[in-house]
Amino acid sequence: MLQIIRLIRPKQWIKNTIVLLPIFFGGALMHFNALYAGIITAIAFSFIASSIYCLNDILDVKDDRRHPLKCNRPLASGKVSIQQGYLIMSIMVVLSMTTLLLLPNHRLETAGVLIFYWLLNVVYCYILKQHAIIDVCIVAFGFVLRLLAGGLATSITLSKWIVLMTFLLMLFLSFAKRRDDVLRMNETGEAPRKNTIRYNLTFINQAITITASVTLVCYIMYTMSPEVIAKFKTDNLYLTSVYVLLGLLRYIQLSVVDKKSGDPTKVILHDRFIQGIVLAFGATFLIFIYIL
Repeated sequence: MLQIIRLIRPKQWIKNTIVLLPIFFGGALMHFNALYAGIITAIAFSFIASSIYCLNDILDVKDDRRHPLKCNRPLASGKVSIQQGYLIMSIMVVLSMTTLLLLPNHRLETAGVLIFYWLLNVVYCYILKQHAIIDVCIVAFGFVLRLLAGGLATSITLSKWIVLMTFLLMLFLSFAKRRDDVLRMNETGEAPRKNTIRYNLTFINQAITITASVTLVCYIMYTMSPEVIAKFKTDNLYLTSVYVLLGLLRYIQLSVVDKKSGDPTKVILHDRFIQGIVLAFGATFLIFIYIL
């Protein structure tokens, strides 16, 4: 059972809290129906994402066995068979679709987004992840689909700024993760991924800088846009840009100085500085839109 849990990677489910962003930025945290729909969708997305983790490990089993860390994964170590991997993958898909039946509204539309996400990632696992730049774009777009599913399930119209910021931020994190692969390739002489040879530190560092800069500018424009000021009845949201800047700088520090950007989820779960920034950002945003 422990190996099955490791295979579906429940620690990675934190990524699916992005489904709840439309509720947060839409000012609907006090609406029970929206919260309920958002949580159900996040759970469904967690199951569908776990099915992709299973497929990815099945297809990468040979490469993982040569990796110093990934060789301990359930499939690579032989503790879970390939057949069992496919079975668990199928169960995760069924659980995801079954969970969506609990949604009060927009079940079919939300299910359509999840199915598209699944199909896109199947193609990604087989083909697209072999191509540099395309691979990180697909990963980032997967988070946009999470955002879209959250908006559909909760009947909250998404701001174009939120969609754009989500894509850019996830692109930034994906490039930072690829940096870890490049470092390992430089140290061992063997590429962790086939497309890693199409990256180098110069390119990755520039890509990280560009995406971080554009993300910050996009967020500042979001907080100062007339539609946002009118919606939240405050023009002080631009002050939260400080947290975004600090968060980006901290992550760049972890990537470039500490060389710990290989797993964004682990960074978020263990780095107190980033956790503090996220909490401060959330608290400040809540005060501006719910209290003041």
